[in-house]
Amino acid sequence: MTTMATAAPARASQAWYKILYVQVLIAILIGAMVGCLWPSVATNDWVKALGDGFIKLIKMVIAPIIFCTVTSGIAHIQDAKKVGRVGIKALVYFEIVSSFALVLGLLMGNLVQIGHGLAVKPDAGAVANYVKQAEASKTVDFFLNIIPDTVVGAFARGDVLQVLLFAILFGFSLMALGNRGERLRGMIDDVANAVFGVIAIIMKAAPIGAFAAMAFTIGKFGPAALGNLIGLIALFYATAALFVVVVLGLIARLVGFSIFKFIVYIKDEILIVLGTSSSESALPQLMEKLERLGCSKPVVGLVVPTGYSFNLDGTNIYMTLATLFIAQALGVDLTFGQQLTILLVAMLTSKGASGVTGAGFITLAATLSVVNPALVPGMAIVFSIDKFMSEVRALTNITGNGIAAVFVSWWEDELEHATLQARLNQPNVSITDTR
Repeated sequence: MTTMATAAPARASQAWYKILYVQVLIAILIGAMVGCLWPSVATNDWVKALGDGFIKLIKMVIAPIIFCTVTSGIAHIQDAKKVGRVGIKALVYFEIVSSFALVLGLLMGNLVQIGHGLAVKPDAGAVANYVKQAEASKTVDFFLNIIPDTVVGAFARGDVLQVLLFAILFGFSLMALGNRGERLRGMIDDVANAVFGVIAIIMKAAPIGAFAAMAFTIGKFGPAALGNLIGLIALFYATAALFVVVVLGLIARLVGFSIFKFIVYIKDEILIVLGTSSSESALPQLMEKLERLGCSKPVVGLVVPTGYSFNLDGTNIYMTLATLFIAQALGVDLTFGQQLTILLVAMLTSKGASGVTGAGFITLAATLSVVNPALVPGMAIVFSIDKFMSEVRALTNITGNGIAAVFVSWWEDELEHATLQARLNQPNVSITDTR
């Protein structure tokens, strides 16, 4: 579906220091400086609280915005089969692209064997908690936990998949009501607009949250934390960048746009994720921007929240790359069969990793315990730098989910190409500007 985009009204140019992404970028740089120069100040409980508080503010509105967006999107669809069709297409896309991410991490780990010769003795005690959580996690439990004990409990915990399940069911119920549900559909749309207004207010605190999170990270771990593990960090960053530019870039080119223009378009969200190391911190405004980009509202409502558990490209790359790194560092030679097992196991364990910081480390423990239990203590080798790697995991995840929503909208023939091109060629328009 292609519609003509109306010309955007002219607006006064905004002062550079008032632009959100500039404020966040400056805050991240200042936070890094404070962490390096005054670590005792940066690791103060109040500094940490500022970063954690911002993430909590964002997570506070995730459940209601997902419920309103998904319910409204489904309720306004006339054909119930469309919802199932979109869901199947999204899952097919997720599995194919996730496989590319896993294979790319495996290839880079074998080509650049950065772990060989690393003289580090693992401390099993440092990662015992993660291993315990991984052992307690089972794939069947993950799928069973999608069903909430109570609807109120799902909203109280902010569990994305549980809220998504209820929203889908509620949306179908409203669809079946027909005209009788029109008033309730309108009310849900109004609530969604109000919640987006709350998000716009919260986003004014984004620079403070990004500053505090970055200052605490650098202050606690310090530049020395990178040490002789800088090679793994560099390799992971390069592999993630390669995936975004090549794999996601080809998908974007297939649809008809540039991956670089798309990255510029979501730069506000990328910088927020960079500062907080959590892709969930940018979920609500990402959904808003994708709709304004010309993506179908029902597609965005279904694909993006689901992608936060089923389409974690950055986490997939991390798991295969880190597994090989640990094996090389411990002098354990993995056979072709074991490396194939990494792909199969990681494909399952990654489904339980949300955008929350540290989830990727837990799924790494689950993967290692299945591939070769002797590798589990080696997690301590990468423990000190996991915080730095979680940032790139989150950045890759959010970019991948954005591209997924655009692609599925295109696949459904519900992408407004003219709007897409107009928005990508006018990247300085933010959420608050377009409301």
